[in-house]
Amino acid sequence: MSGRMNGKVAIVTGAASRAPGLGNGKAIALLFAREGAKVVLVNRSEERANALRREIEDAGGEATVFAGDITDAATAQGAVTTAVAQYGGLHVLVNNVGIGGGGSAEDVEESLWDEVLDANLKSMMLASRAAIPAMREAGGGSIINISSSAGARGLTGGPGAAAYATSKGGMHGFTYSVAADFARENIRCNCIVVGTVDTPMVAELGEEARQRRIDMVPMGTGGSGWDIGWAAVYLASDEARWVTGAFLPVDGGLIALRQWPR
Repeated sequence: MSGRMNGKVAIVTGAASRAPGLGNGKAIALLFAREGAKVVLVNRSEERANALRREIEDAGGEATVFAGDITDAATAQGAVTTAVAQYGGLHVLVNNVGIGGGGSAEDVEESLWDEVLDANLKSMMLASRAAIPAMREAGGGSIINISSSAGARGLTGGPGAAAYATSKGGMHGFTYSVAADFARENIRCNCIVVGTVDTPMVAELGEEARQRRIDMVPMGTGGSGWDIGWAAVYLASDEARWVTGAFLPVDGGLIALRQWPR
């Protein structure tokens, strides 16, 4: 621990992994706490969030759980209110909630389209809307949006992800908008563009699909939640005080060096 986030209060949405393994949100929350931040874990599953809280506390960190669906405005505001009441302010918001869904523009189900855009886009807007006044009161802050190479390249290692790719592309526009609107108030907004990271959500795709995703990567390896977590620590810390409106690919060179399909 180097104390890179000492004195900061952070909210991580979708913090607890949905299944055994290391998701991006869990890695981010663990590293934030290890680096000295007090972390509010927002999750639909209170049980999984409490397990993560105990893991953080066992390692000497500090965290609290706020259970709820972040696509609901009351949950978003409640998480911010909890952070301010319990820890005295809010400095960092990580918009990490995300779900996938199959279907091309020709055959995607309307109900799935709405569900994916609500989870991936609406949640980000509601959480940011609630957090910005608290960050203003604190003298500034850092909003970090967790996107995907699908938002930059469209596909995720196979066809049929129209809703997911659209939602992640929308995150990029939202990042620019927030960064521009609040730059003079020292509220920064940046985006981590995640590549072929091995998370519990990806594990559901099966071994063949996971290997296909790795084969796309110029470095020839897959990433982990820790890679995303350390990028988030940088963007949340004062080391990135002059960084806003930026898109940081953590993808083994996928976006910059190789087009899909090969």
